[in-house]
Amino acid sequence: MDLRKLKTLIDLVSESNVSELEITEAEGKVRIVKGTTMMVQQYAPVALPVASPAPVTASTAPVAAAAPVESGHTVKSPMVGTFYRAASPGAKSFVEIGDTVKEGDTLCIIEAMKILNEIESDKAGTVRKILSDNGLAVEYGQPLFIIE
Repeated sequence: MDLRKLKTLIDLVSESNVSELEITEAEGKVRIVKGTTMMVQQYAPVALPVASPAPVTASTAPVAAAAPVESGHTVKSPMVGTFYRAASPGAKSFVEIGDTVKEGDTLCIIEAMKILNEIESDKAGTVRKILSDNGLAVEYGQPLFIIE
């Protein structure tokens, strides 16, 4: 979705009596919720213009190690928020490494704007890695779990 269109929608919601607006288009889905602060959840990536980096010559470029490629299915965060492995402090985690999960099983909770959102597995398999720590902020699209 175009950023100008997104800004226009946010302005319309903030200036109206509407408290929540959800738009679905071919590129994805956007949900705008008005509260004490505005929240925008985008469920599909938006193409943003990227500034091109300065050219790097071979003699000045540091050699970076290639990131290891994770095998298996990656469960990514559908929103920005705080990652929690359990329903409450001191409670048992929803899943541990090695647990078998079915499609629809709760993997974690992401808190966004004081709302607890259960994140469910979109694939059956075995949890091989948990890629975030309890209580840390996560970004939209950030890998959370590897399921094989």
